[in-house]
Amino acid sequence: MHVPDGFINAPVSAAAGVVAAGAVAVSLRGARRELGSERAAPLAGLVAAFIFAVQMLNFPVAAGTSGHLLGGALAAILVGPYTGVLCVSVVLLMQGVLFADGGLTALGVNITDMAITTTVVAYLVFRGLVKLLPRTRRSITSASFVAALLSVPAAAVVFTLIYAIGGTTDVSIGKVATAMVGVHVLIGIGEAVITALTVGAVVAVRPDLVYGARGLHQPLKLRVNGELVDAPAAEPAPAAARSSRKVWLIGLAASVVLAGFVSFYASADPDGLEKVAHDKGIDKKTEEHASSDSPLADYGVKDISNGRLSGGLAGVIGVGVTVVAGTGVFWALRRRRTSDAASTEAPAAQEKVS
Repeated sequence: MHVPDGFINAPVSAAAGVVAAGAVAVSLRGARRELGSERAAPLAGLVAAFIFAVQMLNFPVAAGTSGHLLGGALAAILVGPYTGVLCVSVVLLMQGVLFADGGLTALGVNITDMAITTTVVAYLVFRGLVKLLPRTRRSITSASFVAALLSVPAAAVVFTLIYAIGGTTDVSIGKVATAMVGVHVLIGIGEAVITALTVGAVVAVRPDLVYGARGLHQPLKLRVNGELVDAPAAEPAPAAARSSRKVWLIGLAASVVLAGFVSFYASADPDGLEKVAHDKGIDKKTEEHASSDSPLADYGVKDISNGRLSGGLAGVIGVGVTVVAGTGVFWALRRRRTSDAASTEAPAAQEKVS
């Protein structure tokens, strides 16, 4: 659903940019609270890289149409809503600047639509369902599925509203809305499956790493005199024993494999927005991307003629750049949080001494 340059006029694109900048600023402050542990920053960077990788895997949803992960639901549930907005925003920035995917003047529109809308809608739905359902791993996975499913058509609705205000072609908004929501409900099913499988896999092995599963506790059952009873609670494992390094390495390896190898087999059909734009004529004023001459434009490495090698190498580079950029941003936020806490504690300590 990457909106290219030329779909939305300059004033509305600028307004969307202001909204996106404001949301990112709020998320930068909120993410400091979510990045509470030392392992949170690299894990958030990994989530951004994983979303980048999975977004390269377009899957067929209808005749001549494909879809791909948007990632807002996955990011919000794994690392928190504020950090999730930043994760998807980092991905969109890398895609726009390096891979000519999503217009640069439309970056604010894309962040508003793909990062903010999907993350906020998904997390609100997820939290609401978690409160209603039993506090179990299955409930976390089920809530993830529903949240992701609803987040995609929500993004389609927001794009339609933005286009209704600032679209550059005269097209029936009713037809655009019907087509966008219809195809993105189908794409939402794919998003829901990917999100639920990923969240379920992490919750199964390390629920402590999933932001949306905080407080999840499955008591060990013992059979006593033929009846199942809760075993005494075990002491929490020390931090060293709960290292997230293995999870991080596995996640990074999976991202590299998906982007570098599996992406070659992704559907070549246009995604939902591209298909609707072509069928309804809203792409008549599409502008050439400012980064169209980038060495990595269109997810291929310039001057490498072998398509499989070119696309795979571009995917691996994208994963590497995204994980470095994302981790750098989140480390900076983490250090800022630590320094703020230290500056707050210092006067309090001096006051006690005096």
